[in-house]
Amino acid sequence: MSDPIKTKTNNSLFQLLGKILLPLIGWKVDGNVPTMKKCVLIAAPHTSNWDLPIGLICAHALGLLANRRYGFMAKASVFRGPFDSLMQWLGGIPIQRDAAQDVVKQFVDVFNTSDELMLVITPEGTRKHRPYWKSGFYRIALSAKVPIVMAYIDYKRRAAGIGPTLMPTGFISEDLEVIRKFYSSVTAKFPQSVGKIDFNMDEMMR
Repeated sequence: MSDPIKTKTNNSLFQLLGKILLPLIGWKVDGNVPTMKKCVLIAAPHTSNWDLPIGLICAHALGLLANRRYGFMAKASVFRGPFDSLMQWLGGIPIQRDAAQDVVKQFVDVFNTSDELMLVITPEGTRKHRPYWKSGFYRIALSAKVPIVMAYIDYKRRAAGIGPTLMPTGFISEDLEVIRKFYSSVTAKFPQSVGKIDFNMDEMMR
């Protein structure tokens, strides 16, 4: 994969705009911006189209994306017509869902050749209900030896922000229990669409 992650915001205007918009939409931000150069940031739960605009406003208001090289995965079908340039400007990276294993390897290679990268992933992979989280974020972080940062959007508290950081150990059950414990108090826009925080082990073995 040629390096697909070109986005790096270094203009304080984005952060100022986020801070202006935040009270207008009635949300608040919590947590501290991670200081490590490389990480996989998981954003959950993801059940609504509103997650992206609200998440971006909150991320900029918090200063999460300031002076940082980042990118996020999005299904390739979103990158069509007039939305293509917008998605790339926002940091979107088109992903073909039928090549999950190849995607993991590609992003491990990107991490290994990058001095700085925050890869943002929605582990549910879709707004619709699915029985398991997709394991790609975990496999990328484990293979690339980078920490997993837990970010959230809580519609009950109207708050978004950064939670704990987990360095994956390879002991999947134990690591997932840490993640489960944190997200157990976070409320999605559509709670009925939230899937179990677990992996399909058949997928893990592919």
